[in-house]
Amino acid sequence: MRVGFLLILMLVGHSKLWAQDPQFSQFYSAPIYMNPAFAGNTVQARAVVNYRNQWPAMPGQFISYAASFDYNIDELNSGLALAVQHDKAGSVALQYTNISLSYSYTLRLSRTLAFKPGMYFSYTFRDINQGELVFGDQLIYDNPISGSVNQFTAEPVRYPDLGFGYIAYQKHWWGGMAFNHVNRPNQSLIDQEVRLPMRFSMQGGYNYVIKQNVKKKEISSVTVVAHYKAQAKWDQLDVGAYFKYKVLTTGLYYRGLPIKSNTYEQPNADAIIALLGFEYKDFAMAYSYDLTVSKLITNSGGAHELSMVWELASERKKRKRRRSRFLIPCAKF
Repeated sequence: MRVGFLLILMLVGHSKLWAQDPQFSQFYSAPIYMNPAFAGNTVQARAVVNYRNQWPAMPGQFISYAASFDYNIDELNSGLALAVQHDKAGSVALQYTNISLSYSYTLRLSRTLAFKPGMYFSYTFRDINQGELVFGDQLIYDNPISGSVNQFTAEPVRYPDLGFGYIAYQKHWWGGMAFNHVNRPNQSLIDQEVRLPMRFSMQGGYNYVIKQNVKKKEISSVTVVAHYKAQAKWDQLDVGAYFKYKVLTTGLYYRGLPIKSNTYEQPNADAIIALLGFEYKDFAMAYSYDLTVSKLITNSGGAHELSMVWELASERKKRKRRRSRFLIPCAKF
């Protein structure tokens, strides 16, 4: 049975169907999506592009795109970010596009400690490609023309979305929380009410510098990271580490909560993620692969993810930032 037919059953058969937001394995290369407090966490300006192809071996895979541009207004201790995300799920092309504007403000509590709250306002466009739907009478009678097609209509939905977050950090560590969809908008494509559940997340890490040159520039380091997210009855934890040597970065981490069983009484294990990235001047690029370890999906094909980051700054801004050292020391990917 096609995934499209299953999606229709879920859409029309249950008013309490819970949706889940897409996720990125390289969560620090999608910083604005993770926490609006990351807006402006760059010397001057930063552009990011993300691509994720999840479960490519299955019909109707999940494909996500994201792009953002953020700017650090150093004179006002503020950061601004504009982000766009597009997600396509399943063979019936259930898709949405979200455009968001984020703002953050840095409170310097001491010479070594800072606190950065942030918030976002976004607008979402959600739709389904009805031409790709497969109805029950088509499957039963092997008929390419469905008599049910005129009985089902899904109208595009538009809704505003609000959220906020904060991050506390010093030179080598950071920790924060984010609350997305606090207004819980109605996302139903049919004449029902299906509220988007709030997504809660915590993120943090520690950067240990192994070696520096005479100018105190980092040569090699290890960064330990953790990212917990929860939405409705679903939650997961990403934990792992990155190793950076000069222009190369490698990473290995795990996603899941093996001590907690999922709805099907199976260990809540999702994937092991391997990453390889490099930097050249102000450009960084990384590729990661999710090796699925869940028993529920054995032939998924994993997930492929690619990210690119451009950081733009004048020499004056770079010198000033080296003196102040108040950027969040998180990984790029």
